[in-house]
Amino acid sequence: MAKEIVWTKRASGKFDSIIECLELEWNENVVRAFVQKTEIILEILANQPDLGTIEHAEKEIRGFRLTKHNRLFYRTTKDSLIVLNLFDNRQHFKKKKY
Repeated sequence: MAKEIVWTKRASGKFDSIIECLELEWNENVVRAFVQKTEIILEILANQPDLGTIEHAEKEIRGFRLTKHNRLFYRTTKDSLIVLNLFDNRQHFKKKKY
């Protein structure tokens, strides 16, 4: 059974920022493709949450490469997949915030 997908405030804000950047720099097709890819990956992770790599074992945080430039961080509970953050891979890895 698929887990419910829950977005944190931070993750939702980052997602909106990415969409805004794509709208400014690219076209509607690129934005639509990014949103669709995100939805598809979240559905896959909701069904198979162990696919992501373990990023922080103590906090049970996993990561998944969303695109070449973006990584998705999430945690699972019994009934839900919690999207914690999106990270731009071009930034320094020490700036990762879960």
